[in-house]
Amino acid sequence: VQLQASGGGLVQAGGSLRLSCTASGRGFSLLGMGWFRQAPGKEREFLGYISLDGGSTDYSDSVKGRFTISRDNAKNTVILQMNSLRPEDTAVYYCAAAPSWRIRPRETYDYEYWGQGTQVTVSS
Repeated sequence: VQLQASGGGLVQAGGSLRLSCTASGRGFSLLGMGWFRQAPGKEREFLGYISLDGGSTDYSDSVKGRFTISRDNAKNTVILQMNSLRPEDTAVYYCAAAPSWRIRPRETYDYEYWGQGTQVTVSS
């Protein structure tokens, strides 16, 4: 499975961005999907996860209520909708895929496939 993230850019604080992650290859509907971000000098941070059928989601406290993950298995796509953006949300954002048997995958080692990252910059 290859993952391609897109949709990053520059946005003012309080604004919104919608990131997409498209998968190629077989098996997308059998994988849980997660989003992470990494700011300069910091470790990669878990943001959220959606189960293979979209029926279950999990979010970090830092983005809960502001970010929403959804997926369309017919289009092999997972979406990260980001609202009420803050300057501290500035980072490179990554999508990743985990085996469906992983329970509540929040660590980078839970994920087997990674997209290349897309830059999000929030100005104050």
